Amino acid sequence: MTSNIILFEDIFVIDQINPDGKKFDKACRIVAQSQNCDMSMQLDINNDIYPMDVNDKFTMALASTLNYDGTPDTGYYNAAKRKNLADKYEYVMHGKLYKLSEEGSGRSITAELYASFGGLLMCLKGDPSHVAHFELDQRVFLLIRKINK
Repeated sequence: MTSNIILFEDIFVIDQINPDGKKFDKACRIVAQSQNCDMSMQLDINNDIYPMDVNDKFTMALASTLNYDGTPDTGYYNAAKRKNLADKYEYVMHGKLYKLSEEGSGRSITAELYASFGGLLMCLKGDPSHVAHFELDQRVFLLIRKINK
């Protein structure tokens, strides 16, 4: 049911928070490693509403829409609307992919996917096969749910 709308999903563990120092009061940058897909991620989050700590484990998904039936998002949030994918997560952001690139050659190629969620940035790096189906300027939802330790 949700497999066609979830473009990427994995479990991540936070290695560092604000590796370059804290720059904003209500936002922090987490550095995390995935457990299954061998991906690394830097992600800015609003730690005022969703605090995270080093060694926290969480599921992160990127989805094309929140609607279970796959219909595109209208751009307006309606809390009274039917159940959707966001109901299964604790922290949700909507944004746009602004850069896709590859580094290296041969077997050592690394893909990089960059997205902005209203100024909060994400960089996802790793195996190109995990990000090959993304497109520049694509709108995506980032969904996070902490996993109990």
